[in-house]
Amino acid sequence: MLGKYSKYSKTLTLFIIMISVFMVISIFLPGKFLTIRNFQSMSSQIPEFGLLSIAVMLAMLTGGIDLSIVATANLSGIVAALILTKFTFSQIGGYEELFTIILAITSALIISLICGFLNGILVAYVGVPAILATLGTMGLFSGIAIIITKGYGIVGFSEKFLLIGSGTIFLIPVPMIIFILCALAAVIILNKTTFGFSVYMLGSNPIAARFSGISNESILIKTYMMSGLFAGLASIIMISRVNSIRPGYGSVYLLQAILVCVLGGVDPSGGAGSIFGLIMGIITLQVLQSGFNILSFSPFSKKVIWGLILILVMIINFYSAKLSQKSIKRLKTN
Repeated sequence: MLGKYSKYSKTLTLFIIMISVFMVISIFLPGKFLTIRNFQSMSSQIPEFGLLSIAVMLAMLTGGIDLSIVATANLSGIVAALILTKFTFSQIGGYEELFTIILAITSALIISLICGFLNGILVAYVGVPAILATLGTMGLFSGIAIIITKGYGIVGFSEKFLLIGSGTIFLIPVPMIIFILCALAAVIILNKTTFGFSVYMLGSNPIAARFSGISNESILIKTYMMSGLFAGLASIIMISRVNSIRPGYGSVYLLQAILVCVLGGVDPSGGAGSIFGLIMGIITLQVLQSGFNILSFSPFSKKVIWGLILILVMIINFYSAKLSQKSIKRLKTN
């Protein structure tokens, strides 16, 4: 009963924070923030950033973290871009062009799964702490991307492929549709499957999970592969939206994705968090980001602010957890 109350109170707090931030930005920047163009700009950034945030959340639910999501997305995107630019689309037929696009997307997702599998092996079987394992693979994947491209960007994809990042279906942007479908899939997997239950149990108590018959190693590998897959999906949206890819693209997303997870109620120790809370965190951060862009904040200033917010949220969560533990102890003693 106390757990449910705590969960609902966190959700309510997140909702109040989201609405408050939206109202404050709307009041102080009404002419520039409350415009169709600004909302279109925000909606174009949410999908790729949201998918990367889900990738981080999955790893955090197990009590770990995936710092290699952006590097995975970059490497996957570069592989897809190389396949897309290998052919001159004006000289091949429609079916061949469609096959090339499908091959590029499939290859990117396979690479992202391999990256996630490597992370899972390092964490589950080698026993490397997740933060060190994924920090190492982040450097590995980034290095491979630079070697492949020699540091240069890859540009010029087919018009049909670009529809993934800039097209609309019934006036709804295609990237937003992809994000919504992926978020719904994540909700179903985490809340309606045995695998999802195992992920939460593993994050809450690894020893209890093992004694209950759960293969911790198998769950970790599958989770990091899922994390890599979401990063791969984000890469497809990225390169199709900007019609290019280069090593290091979207590096700012890593700090923001971690911040969104913590702000959205995901416990860094594992075992707690929801997609609904994460989405509220994404909207809150995107509204702040939009306000900072309107006020012409420099990228360096925004990094400082994101870092300060992350530290502040962590401190608040730490002391609120201590207070809730004290309240539970008092209720038990009474």
